[in-house]
Amino acid sequence: MGLRTKSAQKKHRQNLKRRERNRFVTSTLKTKVKRYSEAIGSEDLEKSQALLKELVALTDKAATKGVIHKKKASRYVSRFSKKLSDLSQSAGS
Repeated sequence: MGLRTKSAQKKHRQNLKRRERNRFVTSTLKTKVKRYSEAIGSEDLEKSQALLKELVALTDKAATKGVIHKKKASRYVSRFSKKLSDLSQSAGS
């Protein structure tokens, strides 16, 4: 492995932990996005609103932890909110 020094070994352990966390958060985020898109597609307004709340929280947390960039998180939230807004307007008319 080539991890001769204690600092290199520690850094390797930290990287493994971060990688595991990042993969978990990314996977969870993708799953939530998929469920939200399905709810929007089926035009289920109540389910979409609940999922949007969860999705925004998860996206913001991922950005805070550095898993995704904060501007990417902002872009996601904006797009998801717009989809819900369009759905609620089409359901209202």
